[in-house]
Amino acid sequence: MAFLNSLPERPVAPRASFEELAVALGGPLPDAPQDPLSIVLDLSARLEPGVAATAGPRYFGFVTGGSYPVALAADWLVSTWDQNAALHVMSPGMSALEACTARWILDLLGLPEQASVGFVTGAHTANVTALAAARHEVLRRARWDVEALGLQGAPPLTVIAGEEVHSSIHAACRMIGVGSRTIMRVATDAQGRMRPDALEWALSATSGPTIVCAQVGNVNTGACDPLVEIGQLTRENGAWLHVDGAFGLWAAASPAYRGLVTGLSDADSWTTDGHKWLNVPYDSGIVIVRHPAAHRAAMSQAASYLPPGQGEQRDGSDWAPESSRRARAVPIYAVLRMLGRSGLADLVDRCCRLAVRMADRLWSTTGVEVLNEVVLNQVLVRFSSPSGQNVTDQVIAAVQAAGVCWCGGTMWAGTPAMRISVSNWRTSEDDIDRSAASMLESFGRVKAT
Repeated sequence: MAFLNSLPERPVAPRASFEELAVALGGPLPDAPQDPLSIVLDLSARLEPGVAATAGPRYFGFVTGGSYPVALAADWLVSTWDQNAALHVMSPGMSALEACTARWILDLLGLPEQASVGFVTGAHTANVTALAAARHEVLRRARWDVEALGLQGAPPLTVIAGEEVHSSIHAACRMIGVGSRTIMRVATDAQGRMRPDALEWALSATSGPTIVCAQVGNVNTGACDPLVEIGQLTRENGAWLHVDGAFGLWAAASPAYRGLVTGLSDADSWTTDGHKWLNVPYDSGIVIVRHPAAHRAAMSQAASYLPPGQGEQRDGSDWAPESSRRARAVPIYAVLRMLGRSGLADLVDRCCRLAVRMADRLWSTTGVEVLNEVVLNQVLVRFSSPSGQNVTDQVIAAVQAAGVCWCGGTMWAGTPAMRISVSNWRTSEDDIDRSAASMLESFGRVKAT
């Protein structure tokens, strides 16, 4: 409670270096047992200086949410119960809760009610899972059993993605054996959205099993690919459409922003995070697949000592890569129940309004340029000296050192930019104004030097 209560005012950046922390935590392993309470208190004192206030209202790095109190309390229950959510027989309670939470997610996002849902560590693993299901299905249509025979001798499989595809898609392609260099990259517009005409050309230039990876919520700009046109082209060419929506998928839960993801429900698979915009504790990812048979074929395992669930009984390991599985759906269930449909929409709307407020505050100063159309919760900024030199990296370092807020850097159009993500339920207008003021003060100090 002391840590949580300190979040509104504590410096956002860690106060100790790796070297200092290694000394504080290190030393030889004790020979004899030690008192448990003393260990916990000592660990808190020694480690807290190295903890970033990522759960606080002015941490704008890496599209990071915080944790609603109800999610944190629910996560304590998860650790207390210590259930393996792999099989119904291991924990009927977790099986039933996952089934309920999955139905709520499909309803909130407007996705097919027959789709399968897996609860994984994050969008990275969710993308691996979804693309494994896609690999199964497109090769099955080509009369190849990839789970039994592997990829050696299989029909060539093509993955198509935009130039602004997230790095986790590259990693997922490596993990499913397709490789990252083989991805066919297609052109995007100035905001990072996939161009349908470029996709049409790419599809016409290939044949055989094909997976198209679109995204909603570009990690830099927040832009969403035009899913209606992409979906139509994908269906016409018999390809699988995957939508990576680590944070942007939640736009579908808001009537005000749902138009950005029109055509979402026509895809074949989707991924998102719970620990970003939904504000549940790490780690929490969600994978959704329109075709449960493909999903199960790619993920499930069988053994004589692993009795499968019967009828509606859910085996969580059918939909995720892990057999030993934390009951990650519990905090998601708690937050969705607390917020309800209208509360979730308000969370999305409020963060988007605050992102616009941040952009407006920064635009007011000469030398500060907002590079993106602020369509969701992302703001992309460049800082230039009076001579026109890009000083963004120096400003980012100064902002992080000041400790009022925390923002990270990225590259956009070949030059450094500051990336601001407004994703935390705690963030207020005052937090935005204080953070913008700190950024501009930091910019002023950089210009002065």
